[in-house]
Amino acid sequence: MIEPVAAILPSIHREGYVFIMSFILATLVCFAFSKTIGWIGIILTLWCVYFFRDPDRVTPIDKSLIISPADGLVQAIQKAPPPPELNMEAKELTRVSIFLNVFDVHVNRVPISGVVKNLSYHPGKFLNASLDKASKDNERQSILIETDDRQEIVVVQIAGLIARRIVCNLNDKQKVKAGARFGIIRFGSRVDVYLPAGIEPMVLEGQRVIGGETVLANLIGEQKKRHGKVYK
Repeated sequence: MIEPVAAILPSIHREGYVFIMSFILATLVCFAFSKTIGWIGIILTLWCVYFFRDPDRVTPIDKSLIISPADGLVQAIQKAPPPPELNMEAKELTRVSIFLNVFDVHVNRVPISGVVKNLSYHPGKFLNASLDKASKDNERQSILIETDDRQEIVVVQIAGLIARRIVCNLNDKQKVKAGARFGIIRFGSRVDVYLPAGIEPMVLEGQRVIGGETVLANLIGEQKKRHGKVYK
């Protein structure tokens, strides 16, 4: 009986407990004034619990695979230089941008095993994360991971319109494993992944991806640019 219940009710990320308790208390206060408002509070409380869910994921074990660090929609795949605060060579790389709406799982996961070579927080605006300029103008946490083969992968947590806190639990020089949880962005956001030069993504714009499970790219073997079709 325990396993099916756990599958339906996944664990809650620790960042969510304060918010959930606040929603519960606010709902109790609302019921003292109006049952209608109180029921709205219950709905919002259930949404808050749902938002901070932290389900387990099955991550492919292969040191050459780059795994999606977030749930969401592949909004754009384009050429762009990595964030300047990482002090990398300013050449254009392929950037895969994943947009998370308020119903997606917001727990972020390590895209590939390696060592954290650089961490840099950049304060900024809180524009709609779906905008192209959000990558440059919004508040963000940039992470550079180096693999055992000296390949460099960049992951950027970007705050959105209503996101007000980026949580990154990584430390400089820390060894990380693909699929491991490393942080969360509260309420609507975006995560960018910069692939090494010459690596083509294995996902398409408009595709939904699952953090810790969907393969974004493969560092070995010849990769051709992919094309897709929307079937309705």
